[in-house]
Amino acid sequence: MEKAEPEAPHVLILPIPAQGHLKPMLKLAELLSYASFQITFLNTEYFHHKFLSSIDIHAFSRRFPKFQFVTIPDGIPPDSPRPGKSIAHSLISLTDAAKPAVVEVLVSLRSKSGWPPTCIIADGIMSSAAVAAGEEFGIPVLAFRTYSACCTWTYFHLSNLIEGGEVPLPDKDMDKLVTCIPGLENVLRHRDLPSFCRLEKADDHLLYDFFIAQASAMRRASALILNTFEQLETPFISKLASIFSKIYTIGPLHCLSNADDPTALASTKSIFWQEEKGCLTWLDSHPSKSVVFVSFGSVVTFTLDQMLEFWHGLVNSGKPFLWVIRSNAIIGEDDPRKILEDLKDKTKGKGSIVSWAPQEEVLAHPAVGAFLTHSGWNSTLESIYAGVPMICWPLFVDQYVNSRCVSHVWRVGFDMKDSCHRSIVEKMVRDVIEMKNEEIMKSMEEISKQAQESVKESGPSYCNLDKMIQDIMLVNLENINRRD
Repeated sequence: MEKAEPEAPHVLILPIPAQGHLKPMLKLAELLSYASFQITFLNTEYFHHKFLSSIDIHAFSRRFPKFQFVTIPDGIPPDSPRPGKSIAHSLISLTDAAKPAVVEVLVSLRSKSGWPPTCIIADGIMSSAAVAAGEEFGIPVLAFRTYSACCTWTYFHLSNLIEGGEVPLPDKDMDKLVTCIPGLENVLRHRDLPSFCRLEKADDHLLYDFFIAQASAMRRASALILNTFEQLETPFISKLASIFSKIYTIGPLHCLSNADDPTALASTKSIFWQEEKGCLTWLDSHPSKSVVFVSFGSVVTFTLDQMLEFWHGLVNSGKPFLWVIRSNAIIGEDDPRKILEDLKDKTKGKGSIVSWAPQEEVLAHPAVGAFLTHSGWNSTLESIYAGVPMICWPLFVDQYVNSRCVSHVWRVGFDMKDSCHRSIVEKMVRDVIEMKNEEIMKSMEEISKQAQESVKESGPSYCNLDKMIQDIMLVNLENINRRD
């Protein structure tokens, strides 16, 4: 009699309900599904409703029959806006609500199969909830940090900044170098620290304490997963190895996923916004590397004055531009939609404004020669993979660290943080499109090639993903043997 195949590993996935965090987590979940893993993907009730409106859930279920979504509360009243009163309060409410919710889900899953899942993969920001539940059930937790390795290393030294007297910022010299983060002494300035380190408002103090607590909990995880590639961040990955015995660098994750099945993620590349595909046709009419792509992500907001500074800078550069401006991006105005329509009219003949764009496809388009970005980590990786130099205008959390790495570590773009004056925008756009900085062009060509090589079948990120899959399968097999 033939021996039955052992049951497949079962992974419980706990993300943060924000597009920049959900995208890589969903892509990782799909890759694990290709390995025939059973996936239970937790999502908050509010964001799961939005998610269902953006994908064909029946087609998704047919492709991944072992993939199930389970909803949990986020701690915010159903009729309240998201992210609620503030980002800090929303994160605290979310993690507080997640702790009992994850335990409840684990109890339910164990009652159905007789055993809990093989492991938990949790966003690093959810470490306190995931690690507590994992320890209670004897399940290993893999912390998936959707930030860069450099930023992750910075977060593990937030307490050092306080102890070293660098936070709160001791003076107004924002260009003073940070001295108490090992390996970054000659890289980060005060203005390059995560945004909440400025402690300018009450929310910042809450976020600072919150991230210190999550970093502390993350240290108890069995392994660290990073959406990066070894050649890009070798020094910081090596330093993180002093905290984690296992580190899986599997980025750029969006390309690993596409390499496995180019059609699989067509419905999940944009989770909450309707893409305007017509912009690709608009790009077709422009010469190679002539267009500036402008997008500040799914969360960033700006004032009318800031928006107009960017607009004038782009127009004055004389370069065509494709600009993504969400309908909710302009704050402090009574009728932002009217303002946006007027701006679209003024832009005709100079550029194109859309509410959302298929970013990966836009960056891969031969007409795009520069990317004016908020420096979110997904956007940074996508730009590096596509070989498009960046102009960085960070506004929140890790974006400040990323933009400094872009300009002064990897040297693949410019950093214009804390300013959006039209003259600076104009100069940086011209410098990139007209290829005046040979170092940036050469560095981007080299790093982009490394990113592309990393996700090929024999590349390090591809192999690291395979190693992670094999390690989870081994844990599953050990669990089965113990039961027998």
